[in-house]
Amino acid sequence: MANESRPCPCDIGDRFDYEGCGQEVQVGHIKAYVCKPAASTDKAVIVIHDIFGWQLPNTRYMADMLAANGYIAICPDFFAERQAWKPSDDWSKFDDWLKTRDARKINKEADAVLKYLKEQCGAKKLGVVGFCWGGVAVRHLMMTYLELKAGVSLYGLIKDSDDISNLLNPTFFIFAEKDDLIPLHQVSLLQQKLKKNCKVDYEVKIYPGQTHGFVHRRREDINPQDKPYIEEGRKDMIDWLNKYV
Repeated sequence: MANESRPCPCDIGDRFDYEGCGQEVQVGHIKAYVCKPAASTDKAVIVIHDIFGWQLPNTRYMADMLAANGYIAICPDFFAERQAWKPSDDWSKFDDWLKTRDARKINKEADAVLKYLKEQCGAKKLGVVGFCWGGVAVRHLMMTYLELKAGVSLYGLIKDSDDISNLLNPTFFIFAEKDDLIPLHQVSLLQQKLKKNCKVDYEVKIYPGQTHGFVHRRREDINPQDKPYIEEGRKDMIDWLNKYV
């Protein structure tokens, strides 16, 4: 669970020994982790990391899962070589750190990744998923890039002032019922704005009993009661991509 001294628990899990099935590549001015499926495909998904960066094994595990489901999966360094947050860092300095890493100012990195996917991977059908910080980034990209045919935003923080009704393509929003970082009243406000103004398909889903980071947290062996919801969240993510990409 999150608390004031440690506001983001995305790193909790048992996948820190996970080595990944893909490889690291240079994509324009940034590095990225890429995993490709066994069969050739023109479908690709951009995987956007949380505050712990593109090298977090939990996130690479998600990329590998998408590759196993038939997508070229790429997890770029959207921090552009600036230091990712470490669990051992001083959480009292977190807000200042976050101000230098705006999830809505990533177009330069997104452009490089899209160019790479099209020119180096032959990708023609594109989607995007993102976790926590990456969930905010997904919302930004889905209002900016028409070529992204589907988005999945997982527990991206919401501000009461946020209006993300101008989505260009179908977007799925995953939230946890017991997320200390995202109060349910904010999720309700998001739903109201989408219902009133959004012109594309969307879905907002709240998973019972879950806490922040549950989908990309490999907790099955730690909390067996969470396993059905973790699996459901992952299946919902993939089903959404399968439907629209």
